[in-house]
Amino acid sequence: MSDKDDLILISANVSITVGTLQAIVANVKRKTGKDEKGIYRVDTADAVSDMITQFLLDHDFESYAMNADNY
Repeated sequence: MSDKDDLILISANVSITVGTLQAIVANVKRKTGKDEKGIYRVDTADAVSDMITQFLLDHDFESYAMNADNY
């Protein structure tokens, strides 16, 4: 499996459920909290990207991608 130092950033369209996105937004808001003006400063797209990246690393997507039977 690749090391995080070997990663490159790509842009892709990924379909997720509305409930999944709502959970991500709620959890990221809870984790980061409000700023001094009471506003949440959260980039949801970055949070989704980070979560999907970690999921792919944790579940060895590289091996999955190398298997021609998966295409």
